[in-house]
Amino acid sequence: MIKELSFIALLLSAPQVSAQSILHRADSMLSRNYRKGDIDTAYITRPSTKWTVTARMNVSGAKIDAEGIDQGKHFKAEMDANRKATLSLGVSYLGLSLSASLNPAKLMGKYHDYELNFNSYGRRFGFDIIYQNAKNFKGWHDHEGMERITLPDGVLSVKTLNVNAFYVFNSRRFSYPAAFSQSYIQRRSAGSFLLAASGMGQRADLDWERDMTLKMTNIGVGAGYGYNYVPGKGWLLHISALPTFIVYSNASMTFDDARVPLHYHFPEVIITGRGAVVRQWSNKFIGMSMVFNFTNVGDKESLAIHNIKWRIRSFFGVRF
Repeated sequence: MIKELSFIALLLSAPQVSAQSILHRADSMLSRNYRKGDIDTAYITRPSTKWTVTARMNVSGAKIDAEGIDQGKHFKAEMDANRKATLSLGVSYLGLSLSASLNPAKLMGKYHDYELNFNSYGRRFGFDIIYQNAKNFKGWHDHEGMERITLPDGVLSVKTLNVNAFYVFNSRRFSYPAAFSQSYIQRRSAGSFLLAASGMGQRADLDWERDMTLKMTNIGVGAGYGYNYVPGKGWLLHISALPTFIVYSNASMTFDDARVPLHYHFPEVIITGRGAVVRQWSNKFIGMSMVFNFTNVGDKESLAIHNIKWRIRSFFGVRF
């Protein structure tokens, strides 16, 4: 009877022991992958803790400028989308992250656009993917010899996809994640040359005096530079610029039923700029970051279109 009870107790405890063993092995594997890497620890290092909880406030906006010549007359137009503000909370464990966001204006029915941001900042590679479906543009239109026209809200709807990727040459000493995800800590100042690739796709529909549709697909390649400046212990200032020249462009504009192709004019560019300020003390950090995208397509002697997309993020985090 005693042997039977011991055998039953062993069977009941086996799943618990097995689960603990699996969790321990998974934790060890994640820790090894998180800590390993060919880095110069005098310049960058991993946090000594495993968990990070970060609260963020994000504000983003978009703007479209058009300038050109129509029947010998100069014209210019500017349109701004409603700004988007969200609150988010993220939890990270050894580099694995999960976050949730909230848009107070959308809950109150004051924001009707849609925007998706996906960012990944690795030690060597990184990218931004930004998709926006905006229907609440406001702006104006100037035409030579005519009074300024205020474009009413809701006549312009724009769908835009921005993709930016980069490769870091000096990944042993320079860390993008230290500035943008805080999964590394920059201990000494360092910079790096960067390879970059950018893509931008857009469809704009104007429902006004004449129906107009603009379609654009652009791909650019280039190079840039990033620098992490550490003025004192616990401080980090980051700035980087990634200019790319458009090597593939397919753009057209349709007025009612008439399609007008937009011809390539060198130089057409996609520029991505980033900046950040981070202050760390004890197991806490606070800061602000910015991502700015600028696209220039066409020529103002016929038709030039400038797209601006930006996002500012403030954050506060605790490591443990």
